[in-house]
Amino acid sequence: MSTTDKASAEAPHDAPESADSASAAAAAASAEASVEAAAGAQLSTAPLEDAPGGPVGIGVLGWARWFWRQLTSMRVALILLFMLSLGSIPGSLIPQNQVDLMKVAAWKKEHASWVGVAEKLQLFDVYSSVWFSAIYLLLFISLIGCILPRTWQFVGQLTGRPPAAPKRLDRMPAYTRWRTDSSPDEVLAAAHGLLARRRFRTDTSAGSGGGRGAASASISAEKGYLREAGNLIFHVALIVMLIAFAWGQYFKSEGGKLVLRGKGFSNTLTQYDDFKSGGLFDADDLPPFSFTLDKFDATFERTGPQRGTPRDFKAYVTFSNGAHGKPEKREIQVNHPLEVDGSKVYLLGHGYAPVISVTDSTGKVIYKDAVPMLPQDANLTSTGAVKVTDGFKDKDGKTTQLGFAAMFVPSFAGEGKGTMFSQFPELDEPRLALNAWHGSLGVDSGLPQNVYQLNTSKMEQFKGEDGNPLAKRMAVGESMELPGGQGTVKFEGIERWATFSITHQPGSGLALAGAIAAIAGLAGSLFIQRRRIWVRAFPGGDGVTVVEMAGLGRSESARLPEELGALAGALHERAPSAAPAPPAADTDTEPAEEVEGERA
Repeated sequence: MSTTDKASAEAPHDAPESADSASAAAAAASAEASVEAAAGAQLSTAPLEDAPGGPVGIGVLGWARWFWRQLTSMRVALILLFMLSLGSIPGSLIPQNQVDLMKVAAWKKEHASWVGVAEKLQLFDVYSSVWFSAIYLLLFISLIGCILPRTWQFVGQLTGRPPAAPKRLDRMPAYTRWRTDSSPDEVLAAAHGLLARRRFRTDTSAGSGGGRGAASASISAEKGYLREAGNLIFHVALIVMLIAFAWGQYFKSEGGKLVLRGKGFSNTLTQYDDFKSGGLFDADDLPPFSFTLDKFDATFERTGPQRGTPRDFKAYVTFSNGAHGKPEKREIQVNHPLEVDGSKVYLLGHGYAPVISVTDSTGKVIYKDAVPMLPQDANLTSTGAVKVTDGFKDKDGKTTQLGFAAMFVPSFAGEGKGTMFSQFPELDEPRLALNAWHGSLGVDSGLPQNVYQLNTSKMEQFKGEDGNPLAKRMAVGESMELPGGQGTVKFEGIERWATFSITHQPGSGLALAGAIAAIAGLAGSLFIQRRRIWVRAFPGGDGVTVVEMAGLGRSESARLPEELGALAGALHERAPSAAPAPPAADTDTEPAEEVEGERA
């Protein structure tokens, strides 16, 4: 027989009273549990989850509600973020149409069997593909759906008041208690001032619960709202960064231009050597400006273990903003770009351009130009190609094209002192080596060519008198005679060139602000603790005031007992402990012995 049954059999006449007592006890326990639950509720802005066993609903509305609940959960947001990271991998491994069409064509040629699959999966346009955009959009919606309920809950917490003190403060993670001769009103007034000075938000309430059968008043205090604000800022910053990333990808533009000294550049599509842009970019968005490269200075370390190390690069330009802007002198240095209407002009590199002239058999100059050479090492050993497409006739009077494979060194080691490699980046002993070819350069086929390389598949190399291929190494002012008096190639002089990158990245400032806000918000959510403090004072049976203090945080932390101990110590100075109680026990109050300290 159970205890309940035995009690019922032994005292049948007391059953109604026992039932009423049990019901009253259950109601009191339920009310106490509700108060304690309210004391610890809303310590975060995490959306309140529906009951796990609650019905979803029937029909389209029920499924829509279930889908929205799943999409806005943190679990799905993390999955989408992971999928977005995985989706970016093909965009890094496979050439993209918007970046380099020539690399895309080369990849297709090398991986012909995979071209069909790659095109169906839109792997050559990953960031504008349907599947990548779908993941991006779902992540965007998920973050918004996660932030909105958090925001409303946080606003409600800011406008509400701290919850009332639970009946049993000794159940809190941090708790202390002592007896004092000060009145309850004096204790609570001192506690209110102390907590206000510590920037706690306080609320005073009156009610029962401190002593058995005694009326008590309490103060509720709360602090650490910046933790939840930091959490919201972090999530909002993620959305800002997503918007900035999308804005930058769709409206960006970037191009490169090699400019010879004395030559200029105008910001139009036809002026770029290479150009790439976002899917929604419009050529009319290019800001109208132009500049001329007046001079380029470069200095290098001359001595010591860092000999040849660059020290300073500087381009002096004449800049004009707009079609009819006033010319201005500007300087462009590495990491110090020229900024124009949201676009930036960066100085990327530099090199040398030998000035070469070609005359025919009659002495007529058919070609004269500065030919940029592409650096191959830190000492600016450079290679390039000279292409004479018109105006030359061979010894039979037939029009043909000339090509010269060129190698240039600004500081030649000297005859018999090694191969044709530069010893220093500056023009100490410049030399130009040429190999001469004639035939078809292939420039009339319509296919793009590398300006620094010579396609000799349809050309024949000139032969010298000894039958060997015609080649010569020349200093400035020296010439190379073509066989049979067909013409002369002369090394006239040396110019300098500089390469510039003109970029327009809308949203970069917004992305930076979002990243800074995300770091600040994350730091706040990690290092700021949300906590509540309760102070209760009530008269004991012997007339001495009993003071109780308790603290509750969002998570267990050693800082909460330490903070409660500091607050209790400060309050104890205003309401010091009373003398020990007499040996007689007070049956109407809690045990009279003095209890001081902290408990976590």
